This record gives sequence, C-alpha cells and structure tokens, in this order.
Amino acid sequence: MAYNKVVISGINTSELIVLKEEEKIRLLKEYKETGSKAAKDALINGNLRLVLSVIQRFTGRGEDVDDLFQIGVVGLIKAINNFDLTKEVRFSTYCVPMITGELRRHLRDFSQIKVSRSLRDLAYKAIQAKERLILKNQREPNIEEIANEIGEKRADVVIALESISDPISLYEPVYSDSDDNMYIMDQIGDKNDVDSWMGSIAIRDAIKSLGDRERNILYLRFLQGKTQVEVANEIGISQAQVSRLEKSAIARIKDSV
Repeated sequence: MAYNKVVISGINTSELIVLKEEEKIRLLKEYKETGSKAAKDALINGNLRLVLSVIQRFTGRGEDVDDLFQIGVVGLIKAINNFDLTKEVRFSTYCVPMITGELRRHLRDFSQIKVSRSLRDLAYKAIQAKERLILKNQREPNIEEIANEIGEKRADVVIALESISDPISLYEPVYSDSDDNMYIMDQIGDKNDVDSWMGSIAIRDAIKSLGDRERNILYLRFLQGKTQVEVANEIGISQAQVSRLEKSAIARIKDSV
C-alpha cells in the first residue's frame, strides 16, 4: 500500500504526521492526567501511519481498506486508553498487537472459512486472555502464559489460534520507524522451531563464531522466549540495537550453513 496521494476514510495519507516517542509520552501524560480531548486527538492523528502499516498485511482478502483502517483505529484508541505510563515500553511496541488483535477479531467474525464452534470459542478465550495479559504486563504474552491464563493445554491453544489465522511470514514488516523496522518475528517468542535448527552441527558452529553479546541475544530471544524489550532491559541496550544485532546474527548464521 503506497502512502502518497492515497485517500482512506477521507484522509489523505500523504499528509499524515508521525510523532516522536517523547511527544507521544507527553500527550499520553496529558490525556491520562486531564482527559484532554485535544491530546487524545493528537495521539490518534499522530499514529494513523502506524495503523496503515499494520493493515497492509490484512489487505488483498476482499476486505474494504476503509473498513480495515477504521477497525485499526479502534485498536489504536484502545491502546491509548489502556497504555500504562509506568511501564518501560515504547508506545508503538504496545500498540501494534492491540491494532492487530482488533483486525484479527473482525476477520475472524466475518471469515468465510468454517471453523468448528469449539475451536472458535477457545480461540476467542485465548485472544481475550492475550489482551488481558497485554494490559497487565504491557508486553506480548507467550503461548504458555495464555494457556495458563485460561487453564487450557498449550497445544490446544496453538491449534485454536492457528485455525482462525492466515499464514504470514515472520519477516513481514508491520511497522517502520525511521531505520528501526518491526517485523512479525519481533512480536513473538516460540523456541520450538528454533530448537530444531539449533540442533545441527553446522548451525552450532556458526553460532560459536558469533560474539558473546549476539549469542546471548539469540539465547534469550529464542530459547527463553523473551521479547526484544525484555532482552534490551536485561543486557542494557536499546530495543532497536537488540533488533539489529539479532537480525545480523541470524543473517550470518544463514550465510554460514
């Protein structure tokens, strides 16, 4: 989806502004403390490009782009209303799964693919639990946490969520902030697939050639299932640095095997 000269829901996307993180925090504080409608409107308008970035991977399915955009804005407003300023997390990092969840809920409810009622009900419970955990912890929960929250087996939760989801690439971008791109893989932490490829001798040798910090990042991200924000806090660097080091390490491993 191009941004130049594209009008969606009456909005010229080429004229959208992008707020800096410090400006977002200032407006969030003003809105939380005073209930200022002007601050909330500024936050919405300053994050519409983020909504556009997220809805890109939901287009091409016969859905009206205007509808997707409006639903994405609903997710944005929920993120604004529920964001906890006491947590050390970027607003965009918190916002993306909220917008994505709102869009997935819409597509699930209006999907033409028939899924059993029991699976749909379990998936709906899992999505609700996921949103509760995001609000509580200000980060994306892993499958184990969601399963524990609703008292279901991990495997059943995975199957239920997969039944209402379309396959997407882990390397598909969902948001770009200057040079710091956010990909699907940045939002998840599941060690099962990584365990299998880390078992090969060639990959083990490639990992040994990495620096200590790169190996530590891969260990924390893929073996312990931590988010980039959690890794950044643990080793004392920014989330953007973690993202770049992680992608560089993975690229070097791929080139070596």
